[in-house]
Amino acid sequence: MRVVVLCYFLFSLLGGDDAAPAADEVTYLPGLQKQPSFKQYSGYLSVADGKHLHYWFVASQKDPASDPVVLWLNGGPGCSSLDGLLTEHGPFLIQDDGVTLQYNEYSWNKITNMLYLESPAGVGFSYSDDKNYITNDTEVSMNNYLALKEFFRLFPEFSKNELFLTGESYGGIYIPTLAERVMEDDSLNLQGVAVGNGLSSYELNDNALVYFAYYHGLLGRRLWTALQAFCCSDGTCNFYNNKNHNCSQRLSEVQDIIYRSGLNIYNLYAPCPGGIRERFSVERGALVIRDLGNAFINHQWTQLWNQKLRGLASLHSSVRLDPPCTNSTPSTLYLNNPYTRAALHISPKALDWVICSSEVNLSYGRLYSDVRKQYLKLLTALKYRILVYNGDVDMACNFMGDEWFVESLNQEVEVLRRPWHYNDKDSQQVGGFIKEFDNIAFLTVKGSGHMVPTDKPIAAFAMFTSFISKQPY
Repeated sequence: MRVVVLCYFLFSLLGGDDAAPAADEVTYLPGLQKQPSFKQYSGYLSVADGKHLHYWFVASQKDPASDPVVLWLNGGPGCSSLDGLLTEHGPFLIQDDGVTLQYNEYSWNKITNMLYLESPAGVGFSYSDDKNYITNDTEVSMNNYLALKEFFRLFPEFSKNELFLTGESYGGIYIPTLAERVMEDDSLNLQGVAVGNGLSSYELNDNALVYFAYYHGLLGRRLWTALQAFCCSDGTCNFYNNKNHNCSQRLSEVQDIIYRSGLNIYNLYAPCPGGIRERFSVERGALVIRDLGNAFINHQWTQLWNQKLRGLASLHSSVRLDPPCTNSTPSTLYLNNPYTRAALHISPKALDWVICSSEVNLSYGRLYSDVRKQYLKLLTALKYRILVYNGDVDMACNFMGDEWFVESLNQEVEVLRRPWHYNDKDSQQVGGFIKEFDNIAFLTVKGSGHMVPTDKPIAAFAMFTSFISKQPY
């Protein structure tokens, strides 16, 4: 890895990238009634093999010179981190008209410098010179590391600030695999990682989801009894890669209920924006896929479904990947507005912005079935603060699977599972539950789905503040 980094920096010094922070500063952002008092920058971080990753950096509203730098990555794989900025915890939130931005009272840049990175190349405004967007977990972690190095080269004034790596969903893979590289680089002041509703283990996520579905009233007694009979033995259930044909048939029924009955997989108790739709359709000549394919990934039924999607995609010149039960229209309208693109210094080589890239997702190489090794490596260092948090009504990456994952790391328990609290105006509220181990905590956010800062902004900001300031939750 040192050879790759050395070659990259020699390339930069020889004039491979002449970008400068001044050229990237966003001096006027459309949609705001009043421009912000904090500085913000948008541009490209050039990494290996002619890939250019778009970043949007918003300086802290508190004390940017000394506040931590926090990297944020959304998941997918193939989904844009600008969704996190514009709909979750950025300083301004997109409104339904797709034109207006409103300031976010609970923005995470109230206390930190936030770096939103669109990764890998092919996602959002990020692009590759050769237009090849086939990639995998290892290449992505390296390019994210190189992007961080390039960011601090362009912004040396932040190079000594504390650094935290955070993300969501497939960020459960992105963040720990990136942290494994960053922790080996003494020039980066890594202090901790936080992953929200992360995909940490396919096996534990699959197994937990069936229990989650049953105990939330989604599966009837008949189906549950059959699952117990065909998928379980000696008190242990395998809903992940069970070879029993009767078990597989029952799991297909579970999938139909969770993913095809019209439920919002990202928030069980929220409505489904746009109503109940098929998992794929043709709209205005474009194939629209409403599926990110993270659950039940090793089941033969799902593998056949993914093959079908790839086959359908090859027959259409235009393919769009939209997460089910989400409304990305406002963000899409705003970011594709030519005035917005100009303000953000978007390259003419960049494609139109979409929330998730079908090209990246359908060809992505998933190399890790779990990230236990990466977490144990971080924990062994005994110096990083680690938070795994979950909205407790998410079905895409459910809280039970992540709780099981954290417990499987076999760290010593410091604080038994208990409620945690936050202040909401004049009253104290239960935010959820937390269990703390040596250097790692597992936390739930009560009543929240997959996108915690969207569903519970006040609780999410309280949680984030405690994490960053290294205070008790």
